[in-house]
Amino acid sequence: MASARDARRISQWQRHKATFKEGHCWVVDLDLEKFFDRVSHYILMSQVAKRVSDRRVLKLIRSFLTAGVLENGLVGATDEGTPQSGPLSPLLSNLMLDDLDQELERRGLHFVRYADDCNVYVRSERTGQRVMTGLKSFLTGRLQLKVNESKSAAARPHTRKFLGFTFSDREQVKRCIAPKALARFKERIRELTQRTRGVSVAQLIGSLKRYLTGWRGYFGYCETPRVLQKLEELVTRGMNRNLAAQTAGSPHGAWRLSCSPALSKALSNRYFRSLGLPSVGPAPIN
Repeated sequence: MASARDARRISQWQRHKATFKEGHCWVVDLDLEKFFDRVSHYILMSQVAKRVSDRRVLKLIRSFLTAGVLENGLVGATDEGTPQSGPLSPLLSNLMLDDLDQELERRGLHFVRYADDCNVYVRSERTGQRVMTGLKSFLTGRLQLKVNESKSAAARPHTRKFLGFTFSDREQVKRCIAPKALARFKERIRELTQRTRGVSVAQLIGSLKRYLTGWRGYFGYCETPRVLQKLEELVTRGMNRNLAAQTAGSPHGAWRLSCSPALSKALSNRYFRSLGLPSVGPAPIN
C-alpha cells in the first residue's frame, strides 16, 4: 500500500468488517521486533533486485542503506536495518515483506498490512494461535525477522489496534480511534498549550493549526463521531465580571481551567476558528 491513509481507506476497512460478519472475528496481530533496525540488507537487496534491473538504482539504494547513523557527533556504519523516517523505508519494507503477503494469500487468509504492521483475521482463537506459530516460523526462516512476543497476539479485534484504529465490541461493528491514539492527542495538545512555552497567541494558533489539520485528516474518518464531537463542542461567548475574576485567580493549571465555564464562554471554539484554528469534527464519509 502506498501510504498509511491508503491502508485505512473506507473500502479497506469495510472489507474487514465484512470478514467479521463471515465469522472471522479473531485477529492475529503481528508486531515485528525492531523491524527497521534489523532488516537484512542481503535479503532486502535480493528482493529489490527481483524488480529492479538498473545497476545504478541498485547501487543508490545500497548506498542509502549503508550511509550510517550519526550518534554523539560520530557516523557509525550500518550493516542491517533501514533508516526510520527515510523516504524509501516504507517502500523497501513492502518489498521486503512481499513474500509474507504471498504466503498469506497462498493460505487463503484475510489480512491487511502496511509496512511492518500486519493483521490477519481468522474464525477462532485456536486457528489464530496456529496461524501465529506458522507465521513466526516463516518470518524467521525465510526473512530472518523476529516477531515481538510481548506486542503480538491472537485476540478479539476490539482489544487490538492497527494504524491508530480499532473496532467496537458491538453487534454493529464500527471503526474507532484507538484509546492510545486519543491519549496521545490529548497529551500533544497539553504540550502545545502549556503556559511555560512562552509563545504568542498567533504562534500557539499556528502550532495547533498544523497539528489539528494533520490529526483530523488522518482520524476524521472514524465511524464514532461522538468521540470527535466531545473534542469539538460549540458554545457561545459571554461571561460576567465575577466569573472572570474567579477564573483569573484560580490556582488550577491551564489544562483544568480549559474546561471551566468562563473559558468555555470567553474562548469558544467559534472564537478560535475566527483565528484560523481548524475543527477536529467528524469528516464526511464517502
